[in-house]
Amino acid sequence: MNTSELDSLKSENQKLRNYISLVNAEIELSQRLYEIKQNFANSPDSECITVPILDRLFKIKLEKDVLENELKLMK
Repeated sequence: MNTSELDSLKSENQKLRNYISLVNAEIELSQRLYEIKQNFANSPDSECITVPILDRLFKIKLEKDVLENELKLMK
């Protein structure tokens, strides 16, 4: 295996690790969002709490989509 192949594998490995981290973050934030919605169902403050989480989830999904395309992962 030559240096360029090794570098390519390292890059792909790092992208996969990033993808796994994003999946884990998405799961954790989704669970937190569910808990917040359950605990603050009728609270006027719930939107202030949930909107930043929803924004972050949206950004995570965009990042995941980019990595899925780069890594040719199936949806």
